[in-house]
Amino acid sequence: MAPGERNPAQLLPVSLAEALFAPRAVALVGASGDPAKNSARPLRFLRKHGYAGRIVPINASRGEVLGERAFSSLAEAPGAIDHAFIMTPGDSVERAIEECGARGVPVATIFSDGFADAGDEGTARQARLVARARTLGVRVLGPNSMGLVDVPGRVALTVNAVLEMDALPAGTTSFVSQSGTMLGTVLSRGAARGLGFAKLVSVGNESDLGIAELVELLAEDPGTRVILLFLETIRDGARLAAAARKAHAAGKPVVAYKLGRSRLGAALARSHTGALAGEDAALAAYFRDCGIVRVDMLETLIEIAPLLSGRTPPNLPRAARVAVVTTTGGGAASVVDRLGMFGIETVAPDSKSPIIDLTMTATAEQYTAALDELLASPRCDGVLAVAGSSAQFHPRLAVEPIVRSKRNAKPLAVFLTPHAERSLALLAEHGIAAFRTPEACADALAACFAWRSPRTLAAVASAEWPPDLPRRAPLDEAQALVLLASLGIPVAEHAIARPPGYTHAIPYPVAAKALSAELPHKTEAGAVCLDIADRAEFDREVRAMLERVPAARAVLVQKMESGLAEAIVGYRDDPVVGPIALVGAGGALAEIYKDYALRLAPVSEEEAAVMIAEVKGLAAVRGYRGLPRGDLRALAQAVAALSRLALTSGRSVAEAEINPLIVKREGAVAVDALVVMKEQDF
Repeated sequence: MAPGERNPAQLLPVSLAEALFAPRAVALVGASGDPAKNSARPLRFLRKHGYAGRIVPINASRGEVLGERAFSSLAEAPGAIDHAFIMTPGDSVERAIEECGARGVPVATIFSDGFADAGDEGTARQARLVARARTLGVRVLGPNSMGLVDVPGRVALTVNAVLEMDALPAGTTSFVSQSGTMLGTVLSRGAARGLGFAKLVSVGNESDLGIAELVELLAEDPGTRVILLFLETIRDGARLAAAARKAHAAGKPVVAYKLGRSRLGAALARSHTGALAGEDAALAAYFRDCGIVRVDMLETLIEIAPLLSGRTPPNLPRAARVAVVTTTGGGAASVVDRLGMFGIETVAPDSKSPIIDLTMTATAEQYTAALDELLASPRCDGVLAVAGSSAQFHPRLAVEPIVRSKRNAKPLAVFLTPHAERSLALLAEHGIAAFRTPEACADALAACFAWRSPRTLAAVASAEWPPDLPRRAPLDEAQALVLLASLGIPVAEHAIARPPGYTHAIPYPVAAKALSAELPHKTEAGAVCLDIADRAEFDREVRAMLERVPAARAVLVQKMESGLAEAIVGYRDDPVVGPIALVGAGGALAEIYKDYALRLAPVSEEEAAVMIAEVKGLAAVRGYRGLPRGDLRALAQAVAALSRLALTSGRSVAEAEINPLIVKREGAVAVDALVVMKEQDF
């Protein structure tokens, strides 16, 4: 075959999944002949772990690499190539992609860096590279990707040093990571627990192939039963949500560990809603609505798969109840204490103690019988078995009673108090979730019981933008009230009083507010006067207020409203997960109490009602201890109505908030409104 000529074999159809995980031939572009170099690792690892396909080293200066015939370019390499692993620096990456396109190579993994990881110039370079790859029909994993591993398929296409290990444990759990290092971390830590894996992928910069598309592929993969994600950010929230739903439909739990749970971004929020529904809170709502299990600890991510494999979301409407069987009181207490922090109850049917302590009293048969009874009991949602020191040196004695138990759909978790690798491996062999720390064990159980089926998206009417309101310019509060009214939300009677006389027709008592689009929080600026009784007081208060706020050119006058409770109702178009809806205990201290519920927007009235029930501070209007009940339906209608901003054309609203919405015995009314448009800054 002449150089550059397309091989007829390359025209044979190959799916994206096959090219990624089961390539018939792999080209290693930039493969080194020095075994100590990173760029020699893929060839060594492919050989070491039994790759059955062809390995084609590409090296411009060598005719042989580690015993394999090498070629100076892809154009000279013979035969069909399904996957190219590119390790060369500089502009040679672009040349390699051109050669992939000319040879019909469907997938290229780029280990090389210097793209979006290298600032604006690198980002522009990456965009040009991906655009060209798409034109050529080449899918890209990376750049800055450490590669991938298909353990059962014996494809170790990676530079990760952990692949120096002699044997890779095979299993049915797959892992996708935005950190290349974590690929080896999870593989090695899992192996130490006897846990095996199916496929592991480092996505790097996600310039083309990303987390969401890989979850879609793994949802279709017969060798994958659980999908683990290590996330630094979410680049395509809508597609990942759809992929998670696809995995749920296939009976495959998706578990996420997300870095960056601090509130460093809270300073950028303009409204109370923005501060409350910060990135982490928005992500929690997103994961819940998508049916993704979220864990707090990396150890939990590694160990949780057997707890979820083959199970469906419990969708508990109440606090979870866990029964505990132990041969060590202190070991059990260390987990039970953590469970209590998650709001999980411990129960022991037919016992006055919250745990069943069999220390020094039970035979192996009695231990198994106790587990069987609890696994069959309707009085608990899951079972925790805690094994003491014998787990380290006598795994059969400590673990066999657990292995023999009659397991069913109810989750069974095991915490081993000593360092007991053989017991961990024995439990893993039988598909039983085992944990090395009480923290990870409790985190896993809490995550399992918080797991929900993906939310069924309700049909919600679209929202039209009022024709007389700007879409980009800042809105003052009077305009914000117009927007709320257009959504069907009742607003307090109001008028705009303008200089010089500041006349109005609102009956006293009234509230007066300085009207300016540059005042997101008027109370802090001294721009609000309440309970003004008459005209004389109005003139005094307004004069003093406008001296404090000289930027105001008019005054918003509102009828004073009262009711049973104040609620905050909010909307935010989160840059990571998209539109979210919020309801919580309102007023000036809303950010301090942090008592709220979040969902992805839009929500229906029924979903809003469930959100309201989650807010402790609204218990008073739910009739708590005989208190008068408020109009919760009117509150739910307001929550649902504001959430419909997600359906406006162009989604030009960044944040919108009613704080407070006054909840009455009959009805609810918005008395303060803030709308922040996108590209608006204060």
